[in-house]
Amino acid sequence: MGVRRTTALAYWRVSRWKLVTERVPRDGVGIILGAPHTSAWDFALMLGIAWEQQLTFRWLGKHTLFGGVAGPLMRALGGIPVDRRNPAGLVDDLVARARSGERFYLVVTPEGTRHGSGWKSGFYRIARSTGWSVTLGYVDRTTRTAGLGPTVELTGDPRADMDVIRAFYADKSGFHPELRTEPRLAAETTPDPTATDEPAPDPTATDEPAPDPTATDEPAPDPTATVEPASE
Repeated sequence: MGVRRTTALAYWRVSRWKLVTERVPRDGVGIILGAPHTSAWDFALMLGIAWEQQLTFRWLGKHTLFGGVAGPLMRALGGIPVDRRNPAGLVDDLVARARSGERFYLVVTPEGTRHGSGWKSGFYRIARSTGWSVTLGYVDRTTRTAGLGPTVELTGDPRADMDVIRAFYADKSGFHPELRTEPRLAAETTPDPTATDEPAPDPTATDEPAPDPTATDEPAPDPTATVEPASE
């Protein structure tokens, strides 16, 4: 038994929190969501889960965290520096890692930095670009449990996929329930600008009424009128 797993087992044994986890796919690759993410303590729980389950984890962190003497430690703990000015480069890097055969579970905390602003869609784009499945990791202060929930395959329909994710997280509170953000992506509510509820116009239609074939330009005769004889 390695040092990391021994440390994790000891942590869960003395902690007031309980590890409750489902079995993740053992192909060694995928995305793990960390939600609700409301405290810095979530990081300790993430390490406890990863080391106890003996999973190779990677996590995304702002690139400035990896400078100086802290850099080697952050990388040793599984960190991948992210330059938020180039999000497309991150996806390309992860796709390249997947294609090269590198095996790891990527931990993503999808909640936005502003309270109530919904979730960021990065995890969704990464999953669709790489073909990775998404495992629902959680923290729930109400029951003092943390762990890994079910694994889902994203279909490409954001609303349907997020309905499944929302149902799982509906009763998960995080360390600070008041900071919890509703799992919702902007892509679920953004209308298709090419869509319309109106039927396609009839190219033969006009705004003019169809002509009456019996109509004439002469006024209709007055049935009460009489014909006077001509005067001599």
